Amino acid sequence: MSRLRSRADTRSGTRVRTRARARTRPPLALALPALLAVAFLLLPLVGILVRTQWGELGDHLTSPGVVEALKLSLLVSLWALALSLLLGVPLAWLLARVEFKGKALVRSLVLLPMVLPPTVGGVALLLGFGRRGLLGPWLEGTFGITLPFHTSGAVVAATFVAMPFLVISLEGALGGLRQRYEETAASLGASPVRVFFTVTLPMVAPGLIAGAALTWARALGEFGATITFAGNLPGTTQTLPLQVYLLLQDKPEAATSVSLLLLAIAMGVLIALRGRWTGTPVAREAAPAPVPEEPPTEGAHTVGSARTTTGVDGVAPPHDGGRWPLHATVTGFNELTLDAEPGTTIAVVGENGAGKTTLLRALLGLTPRAHAELRLGDTDVTALPPHRRQVAWVPQDGALFPHLTAVANTAYGLRARGVPRAQARREALAWLDRLGVLHLADRRPAQLSGGQAQRVALARALAARPRLLLLDEPLAALDQTTRARVRHTLRTHLASFGGVCLIVTHDPVEAVSLADRVLVLADGRALQDAPPAEVTRHPRSPWVARMLGRNAWPGTASADGLTLAAGGRLVVAEALPEGAKALAIIAPEAVSVYTDRPGGSPRNVWPGTVREITAVGSRLRVLVASDTAPDLVAEITPDAAAELGLVDGASVWTSVKATEVTLVRL
Repeated sequence: MSRLRSRADTRSGTRVRTRARARTRPPLALALPALLAVAFLLLPLVGILVRTQWGELGDHLTSPGVVEALKLSLLVSLWALALSLLLGVPLAWLLARVEFKGKALVRSLVLLPMVLPPTVGGVALLLGFGRRGLLGPWLEGTFGITLPFHTSGAVVAATFVAMPFLVISLEGALGGLRQRYEETAASLGASPVRVFFTVTLPMVAPGLIAGAALTWARALGEFGATITFAGNLPGTTQTLPLQVYLLLQDKPEAATSVSLLLLAIAMGVLIALRGRWTGTPVAREAAPAPVPEEPPTEGAHTVGSARTTTGVDGVAPPHDGGRWPLHATVTGFNELTLDAEPGTTIAVVGENGAGKTTLLRALLGLTPRAHAELRLGDTDVTALPPHRRQVAWVPQDGALFPHLTAVANTAYGLRARGVPRAQARREALAWLDRLGVLHLADRRPAQLSGGQAQRVALARALAARPRLLLLDEPLAALDQTTRARVRHTLRTHLASFGGVCLIVTHDPVEAVSLADRVLVLADGRALQDAPPAEVTRHPRSPWVARMLGRNAWPGTASADGLTLAAGGRLVVAEALPEGAKALAIIAPEAVSVYTDRPGGSPRNVWPGTVREITAVGSRLRVLVASDTAPDLVAEITPDAAAELGLVDGASVWTSVKATEVTLVRL
């Protein structure tokens, strides 16, 4: 109850602080200029509203000249929008995704029409596309196209000043989109163009819509460049802003009414965008809450905690049917050679920065840091782009496409490879059924729990019929219960996979239970490549030994044992040539803990202080720090800890028998 009150008080305090911040009075030196700025911007708009003759508004807006100008403005602005989309969308993608020399110059050219005086822009268009311009004579002589003083000229002028709004808005949206979605789509077999239209554009749709709306509104209101380049010809180039200019000379009241119309359109566009252009966060409708993990449905066969079936309507999920051994020679940051037979699962482990993800990306062909000469079966795929390698990738977060349902995500790779829609859906449903998530087929990623999303991501990768499967910490984001369930499901299906699977992991359980081999990387090189049992018994890396829960002390062999790199000596039963580099492996359960110095003649005895006690299953792990030896982890029972009175900061003695030390020569 007290904890609940404490949480309630905390929430209440948070609300009070939030309200206090909201009510903070700004200093007068800042508030007054800000209010003057608002008044400065608002007063001209109020002037239009006050001076508008509301009784004659309808007559002014329906006069033949205004209607004709309005129709022409809509025609010109819509054509300008279409031209901006055709040219601006690829340009925005290029600026957001490709590094090239002169990129800053190209971006400056995009921004230039926004800061250039419109009349100067019109003069520039005349000198570029006019009859005496750089391109105008060729256009007129070859195609009979004359842009100045023609409706097409008004379209070109509007496009020139309006397209930057689309490019900037879309480039910002593309810059905020993680490339992992596009890279995952490529690994599923989608060509760059298909990725762009099926993944990139749908995911940046809000930015595209915002840019398109601003582009259209700017084109609708263009004046200076149009009158300079295309002239002011009624029915041909006299758009609504030009009509306002003419009406000001003879009918200022009508000009005010038309100005009010343009003002209303501009304000309507800005209100509809709700701050997207300025970067203000947009309140979005809350996504449906993820559903919890569900038990297997009736009729499913269960093995342990994983659900397996024969597929939808009794049809087993399709397999590629081939056997694909792996041979890869990786150069660059990573320097290693990989050979594996079909059905082999390799766990890739190592410290952060060891090159694990770089290795996967090199096999995918997605990084310049490393290059992989890759052969899958009898096919050399080294020169092939990522979407043609048949190498499927599951990143750590799964990278499910948020705009697609689970079944559409799973069918994506099949559709990218040309499988008919109906067949792709059947195969996708079969894989979802096999992974135990068929009942989630019509839900989007936001409606899935972590375990469910990860199983859908695995189904998507397996459904794409890969020859090589790459999993980058696929279970890292899952809780322990869900991780065990998904691990069992993954192990079951990797057993029938005809290619090779590489799994990057920091979890020793995953490395031992899923893999046939463990590849240990250090600085991009292979430090050890052996079966899990061998790596467990004789780890060649202190990091791997600690990952496996062992104490690992590097040192140099001497006449009486091992001189430790961190200081001190260790007596061992195994003899090595003097001067040899070695790693001493000590199992935590081989460490004895005492409150007083042990009697007899033990030779590996150190005084120390308890720094940490953690529970591991039914036992406790005690970290003991010492001035005469490296930190040492001991594993004891809770009863022994209680009997010894172990707490943080307690002084203890530790000992290790010489016969309990395993030396691994480095």
